[in-house]
Amino acid sequence: MAVIAAVLSSNLDIAIDSSVCMTGEVGLSGEIRPVNRIEQRVAEAKKLGFETCILPEVSKDMVKGIEGIKIIGVKNIGDAMQLI
Repeated sequence: MAVIAAVLSSNLDIAIDSSVCMTGEVGLSGEIRPVNRIEQRVAEAKKLGFETCILPEVSKDMVKGIEGIKIIGVKNIGDAMQLI
């Protein structure tokens, strides 16, 4: 998802905030699919100083125990780009 967002932000000339990280697999129709070890990914993002993490909607419940980072779930790449 992060690579797709980077390409779209460059094409649309929109900057992505440096405090935002993203994780998720993008399907051919633009849906955001879950990835393995989501808890570890979000915990590491928090350690690295990210303030917001955009991830698949279905993975949102798996990371509720991690404090100090805002979690936003999205269903497709369009939803993610609206947040940016």
